[in-house]
Amino acid sequence: MSCMMRSLLTVDWDYFIPSKREWMASYAENEKNMTQLWYKRYIKSALVRENLEETIKVGPIAKDFWNKVKKHFTFAKNVKIFVSESHKVGYYLAKNFNCVEVYSFDAHADLGYGGFSSLDFELNCANWLGKLLREDIIKKANIIYSPYTFEKPSDFEYINKAYWVSYYTSIESLPQDIFIEVIHICRSGIWTPPWLDGKFEKFVIELGLPFRKVGIKEREWNISKLSYSDQIFYLNFA
Repeated sequence: MSCMMRSLLTVDWDYFIPSKREWMASYAENEKNMTQLWYKRYIKSALVRENLEETIKVGPIAKDFWNKVKKHFTFAKNVKIFVSESHKVGYYLAKNFNCVEVYSFDAHADLGYGGFSSLDFELNCANWLGKLLREDIIKKANIIYSPYTFEKPSDFEYINKAYWVSYYTSIESLPQDIFIEVIHICRSGIWTPPWLDGKFEKFVIELGLPFRKVGIKEREWNISKLSYSDQIFYLNFA
């Protein structure tokens, strides 16, 4: 059992949302990318007669998620819950709360992409978990991959050989009685569309516990108000 260790449970909203392989790239987490990038994607898809609002939806795995989680995780009575935009906030939570183990529900491993050199980059949403391991802040990382991931554990052989990392493909495959003192939920707006932000808010509330928001802002999304010049602007958005 993991109850003897202080653990962080972190859930990335993109765990529940299908994506497209062509969107898999490195993006800066800024307000422009989190909104304008989605307008570009939407307009490009509309040009080939795809309505992203209809094709990119929350998957069925979100249904009853928290009840499934509670079958394997036991929350401390005074469990702390934080809701953020970026998954890199998980680094600070694990460090500040002296966690030695992380359980991460995500479509991305966030162990750093491109070998150990990627862990020398400044802290970001793609390397936060790898940095926790390399800096010996945590002893073990547990990654519960989304069914929508494009990754596989063998992509991170350099990390897997150096540190204690376990991979799972479902909640059901986890052990039981995992004691959790800190919970983190992140929206990851680069990977999750603005038209699903309302469902994200509902998802957080469904946990049924008080939470604190950290660095997360409301996004505006209104396709119907886009002018022709707006569409040209977004299509040329880098």
